[in-house]
Amino acid sequence: MDSSLYVLVEDLRGVDAARILAHGVTSITVGAAYHRARDVTPHGRSRVTFRHDGVHFPLDGHFDGIRLVPPVREGADEEPLRALREETRALGVPLHGWGVFLHNTTLGLAFPDVTQENCFGDRAAPADLCPSHPDVRAYAVALGRAIARQGMDSVVAESLHFGTFGHGYHHERSFVDLGPAAEFALGLCFCEHCRRRVPGADEARDAAARLAASVLDGGPPAEQIPDVLVEFARARTPVVTSLAAEVADTVAAAGSRLTFIDLTGAMKGYADGLPTGAPAAADAWQLGIDPVSLARTVPSYAVLCYARDAGRIAEDVAAYRTALGPDTGLRAVLRPGHPDTASAEHLAAKAEAARTAGADTIDYYQYGLATLADLARIP
Repeated sequence: MDSSLYVLVEDLRGVDAARILAHGVTSITVGAAYHRARDVTPHGRSRVTFRHDGVHFPLDGHFDGIRLVPPVREGADEEPLRALREETRALGVPLHGWGVFLHNTTLGLAFPDVTQENCFGDRAAPADLCPSHPDVRAYAVALGRAIARQGMDSVVAESLHFGTFGHGYHHERSFVDLGPAAEFALGLCFCEHCRRRVPGADEARDAAARLAASVLDGGPPAEQIPDVLVEFARARTPVVTSLAAEVADTVAAAGSRLTFIDLTGAMKGYADGLPTGAPAAADAWQLGIDPVSLARTVPSYAVLCYARDAGRIAEDVAAYRTALGPDTGLRAVLRPGHPDTASAEHLAAKAEAARTAGADTIDYYQYGLATLADLARIP
């Protein structure tokens, strides 16, 4: 069974492919295009690493004629992806190109009109590019093609969907207890392109503004999302499905294949590994994701199993397998250490639960962020 370890280019300095593969995996998933972040990197050359938005390869005309052009990271002219591709080919193992697509603060700040617009008309989420915007869709297609042309066996697409209010920038503050419903409402996009493409946008925008204003004016936070907002959010799923289909077709034409990452599991369990409520597949609509329709457009699907409990992982994976059907590849991504995993035996139990529930592949996140002791649990 194939398994892969996610790794970022900054964490590869002084590290070859053989060292990554020695952690018990059969392939590598490398960050070809990533977003800005400050990471604790316990065994890296830099113990705390600041990452920037951008791609780790020369543009080489891939974005000619496209309004949105990604920043090019320092060292891209040395072509680290090509070097890693040569190493993995020599070892006879696959290399997957991981890209963060619609989460890019640099582009959002430079072109605020392509970001999500909330119910008050604010462009207050510069990291979230709107998948309804034609310029964003053209950028996503170009990015998928560019990553594929680095010689990747597959393109692993993260953030190829709508964003949420809680992750629209990288230094966010709220001293208001918004509650789940108002926070969800503030994360919805009502830009002109969403209003044109998604039915019921005007009614939903009014309802979102009333709900959020009520809490911001001192009212109690609400748990229940109003039906009109649920219906609007579910009506956005064709936007994401059609964009994923365009990217998948482009990637296939470039000789690769697309894996769509569904971030719902991270939305529910990222902070503590204790997701609650319905299985992640049942809540994917909040990001504009419909696994059933995506199964008809993408050959491979990855889910983030950020949970401590093996039973919860089995429940999540089984729900996705049912939604996707038998023909779409299903990759389950586990974290080998904090906050999800306490021991090698614990990790093994979760991996086995995912396999038994229907995962074709078990992947691990993420080389630079995990301690060496945590990585040693994978084999």
